[in-house]
Amino acid sequence: MDRIYAVPIVIPAYEPGTELLEFYRDLKTKGFQNIIVINDGSTDDYTELFDEITARGGVVLKHAVNQGKGRALKTVFNYILNEFPDSCGCITADSDGQHKTEDVEQCARALVHSRDCLIMGCRDFSGSNVPWKSRFGNELTKKVCSYLCGIKVSDTQTGLRGIPAGFMKELLNVPGERFEFETNMLISSKGKYTTIEVPVQTVYESKENHKTHFDPVLDSIKIYRIFGILFLKYIFSSLSSSIIDFILFGVFCSVLKPWNACYYIAIATVSARIFSASYNYLINYKFVFHSKKKMGTSGVQYLILAVCIMLLSALSVTAGVRFMPAVPEVLIKILVDTVLFLISYKVQQQLIY
Repeated sequence: MDRIYAVPIVIPAYEPGTELLEFYRDLKTKGFQNIIVINDGSTDDYTELFDEITARGGVVLKHAVNQGKGRALKTVFNYILNEFPDSCGCITADSDGQHKTEDVEQCARALVHSRDCLIMGCRDFSGSNVPWKSRFGNELTKKVCSYLCGIKVSDTQTGLRGIPAGFMKELLNVPGERFEFETNMLISSKGKYTTIEVPVQTVYESKENHKTHFDPVLDSIKIYRIFGILFLKYIFSSLSSSIIDFILFGVFCSVLKPWNACYYIAIATVSARIFSASYNYLINYKFVFHSKKKMGTSGVQYLILAVCIMLLSALSVTAGVRFMPAVPEVLIKILVDTVLFLISYKVQQQLIY
């Protein structure tokens, strides 16, 4: 039998509808041998449904209380790593009827042939059957993820994924207990696992039939908080560097002024900037971008960027004052440096670290 049908299929479920049982039957009919469902703390009203899956040869793991999708996935990852140590990884799928068996098959095939890649079953949100909220939410999250994380994927929240075994081990220690875990998964894959997109069908049932436990407010806040924390680290790095630069400038001025009345300001400025820039580089390297690049290479690139940003700031502010004389110089500098600040973040993320 084709190896793809031995790939474990993971289905987290919390108080699911009958779509779960239909999905399970279709997967078995397709030929998948190892289907693991995790009952994430559903009430006793759903026991019969899970018992039927067990009776049909499926494996059902159970949480005593609802712990969230992220924790459910980690529970099954640990089970698979122990029970199927030779597996190339697993396929995760949702229990609400949004994934088709042929798409699961495509993702399993991609994982078998690309064992060190993260497989993403990506939906097309341009269709007329897609609710505008889903289309808008995906587009916004996609752009935010691309800018703040440097990760370009067309469907950031898809639950249909192929996860390599090595990555499954790492994900056991990745934070996130609910839907935000899937965002953390993407961030954790950067620089380590190439992402392969597999186009899949976009299925949206009617509001009456479609059951989801995704809270559009609370879960969205948790997801966007992840992005916010990443950018706040960059802001902290920049602000703390500026404070260090200011303090050191004052110290150097007080020390150098009695000895060199002519050039003490220039010397103090350069000396303070060397220390503050070195600090900024190290904080960004270790704390903000978690770079794995050689420090010598990224250090030279950072230096070039710092010089370019300084020159662009000086030239842009000068040009702004010349062409907009009625606007205060300070306001022009704030606008220019804000734009350069955002550009610098993207350059550091994509090219330096």
